[in-house]
Amino acid sequence: MSSTESHLPAAGTLAGGDLAVEVEGITKRFPGVVANRDVTFGVRRGTVHAIVGENGAGKSTLMKMLYGVQKPDEGTIRINGEAVSMSSPSDAIKHGVGMVFQHFMLADNLTVAENVVLGAEKLHGIGARARQEIARISDEYGLGVDPGVLVADLGVGARQRVEILKVLYRGARTIILDEPTAVLVPQEVDELFDNLRELKREGITVLFISHKLDEVLSVADTVTVIRRGTTVDTVLPQDVTARQLAELMVGSELPTPETEESTVTDRVVLSMRDITLAGSGRNALEDISLDIHAGEILGIAGVEGNGQAELVEVLMGMLEPSAGSVHLEGEDISDWDVRRIREAGVGYIPEDRHRQGLLLDAPLWENRMLGHQTQAPASRSGLLTPSAARADTERIVREYDVRTPSIHVTVGSLSGGNQQKLIVGREMSHDPKVLVASHPTRGVDVGAQAAIWDLIREARREGLAVLLISADLEELIGLSDTIKVILRGRITGEFDPDSVTSQELGSAMTGAGKDAS
Repeated sequence: MSSTESHLPAAGTLAGGDLAVEVEGITKRFPGVVANRDVTFGVRRGTVHAIVGENGAGKSTLMKMLYGVQKPDEGTIRINGEAVSMSSPSDAIKHGVGMVFQHFMLADNLTVAENVVLGAEKLHGIGARARQEIARISDEYGLGVDPGVLVADLGVGARQRVEILKVLYRGARTIILDEPTAVLVPQEVDELFDNLRELKREGITVLFISHKLDEVLSVADTVTVIRRGTTVDTVLPQDVTARQLAELMVGSELPTPETEESTVTDRVVLSMRDITLAGSGRNALEDISLDIHAGEILGIAGVEGNGQAELVEVLMGMLEPSAGSVHLEGEDISDWDVRRIREAGVGYIPEDRHRQGLLLDAPLWENRMLGHQTQAPASRSGLLTPSAARADTERIVREYDVRTPSIHVTVGSLSGGNQQKLIVGREMSHDPKVLVASHPTRGVDVGAQAAIWDLIREARREGLAVLLISADLEELIGLSDTIKVILRGRITGEFDPDSVTSQELGSAMTGAGKDAS
């Protein structure tokens, strides 16, 4: 890119002692796909080095090789100047490399100390010595985690710090963070970045994988861009803008969500009245009431675990409310099952595409039928019609730019962004009256994110009622006509997206701000 003159020296030209991690000529092939081709870059010790690229660009495969989950077909990985061959995460840990995944792997019913020690009992035992070491690491790196607290009582940001503590406890000097800000509110992002700066001061090296380019530019010392499996450039954040990074990644400008003119009508498509859902200790939902009109996007903001998942499950018929009612176009659907609600015209983009939206070992065309197996083109007169489903899957692949070698490969072989575009295409293909979109762009690149935003905007213009649940506050503010905040199972505030800031919304989500209802 002509406007970017900040190219850094190739990894091999840096002094070996300067590098914590070096990858040189890394290539990884799968049947029909080259995931990585001749990837080369170096990561200086004691820095935050960001890796950015589209979904399907090869970031995940590369990180799996650095963490010992997969082995490269060609090329060399060096840790602290030493060429290594790693066959498992245990090998990676022995070489001082740890990884914190986007989806936390913590046991809620155990304390922080018990979670940290689990699987590493040989290091410091399981008693006082282990707790002392955990407290020492927490203090030394500014993590502020109490070893004796139950994980169930921790917020999302604190849980993430526990995951970082786990890898530090195991001796990691290089930490891979996979989409670490995906589930954090702005205040928690600031706290995480403070933690990363402290880690740097103590000589820890961080590989930071993210799609949020503004965050990358604010926290990274260097940024490597990967496109279609190979390294495109390594740049300095002070020399590029988010727009230029996006151009390096996908060849287009960085998209922004914008609702444009209002399309909200007076016609209520979906309403909830006085919904309460019993839970252990306190109600999971308490007296929830809302209306979604044709042509409206109603955004729901909240820290994860405050009732969003239960709200969706009530709407989709997975849970029956303890009190209150749900109406679709005036008809009470409170006791309908999932199949009947789907057939009545409620589309669903689930929060966790792997657990709730896809069969990873099944081909794309079978996943096209999932959740719609009683409707055309998957079924006619009660009989499955695979040939029609295959033909329609080909259409979705074309129209929604699902990048795949074939509709017959397993959906688990696709990148996260392409899996998400398949789900969106499947749900929009049935002309829903209501779309329940739960974190629709989580973990997808800027190109796929822009495509999904465009699809939601276009459907809104055509009269679709959308319930949008997202942890991405830019997305909520940019797409929604109205934003409601959910806190401890209650709607606690309503905000105008045209005037609210991310900081104000984040404060309301944590109970620190005043509502604007």
